[in-house]
Amino acid sequence: MPVRRVLITRPREDATDLATALQGLGVECLSEPLLEISYLTPATCELDGVQAVLLTSLNGVRALAQATARRDLRLIAVGDASAALARRFGFRQVASAAGDGKALAAKAIRELDPQAGPLIHVSGKAVAGNLVGELAAAGFDCRHLVLYEARPATALTPACLSALRENRLDAVLFFSPRTAATFVRLAEAAMVAGCCARLLAVCLSSATAAAAGAVTWQRILVAAAPSQAALLQRLQQEVDGG
Repeated sequence: MPVRRVLITRPREDATDLATALQGLGVECLSEPLLEISYLTPATCELDGVQAVLLTSLNGVRALAQATARRDLRLIAVGDASAALARRFGFRQVASAAGDGKALAAKAIRELDPQAGPLIHVSGKAVAGNLVGELAAAGFDCRHLVLYEARPATALTPACLSALRENRLDAVLFFSPRTAATFVRLAEAAMVAGCCARLLAVCLSSATAAAAGAVTWQRILVAAAPSQAALLQRLQQEVDGG
């Protein structure tokens, strides 16, 4: 059956553009942010002498823009969406790895010089992957700069629970393993995990799909590349009837 109604689980800051894109496909959206983003004020934000700043999320871009007035920093973003947001914030030297954390590490190793200065990875308190470790193994001085915290929701909202119980959803969109794991935990706590057997789980990556797969779904779909555009393209196939 074609997909017509989806649940968006992205943080509030990222849900608006996604909802607009989905509405352009003729899809109804219910937003259920499962992570709340809090931006942190670091004790120090010393960026003099830094060769490049590495950004692995949209939240990292927003956090960096708030933490410093400098716009002359060299940035390497994990994907095109993060790179585009950095440019909108006025950063002038922005490149995209057009992929995931592995692609970002590879681009940094290929294009940067271990002797040209340290690298900074802007991150949240919970860090996915091991970007700093991969770059350290390649001879770089790479450090975390924690500028935000993503707090998981503690319960699904009444609107989400009603939509699940009343079969008013066709799919749930997941953009990170942590979000998928949070949904699974909260659905099990509310005793609605069985509703997932009627739904598609549309996931940004294999790791995200693995986290979602802790409960039974009608099907789990994975985007061809770790980007919103690729996820929407995969969903479009279901909107059109598979």
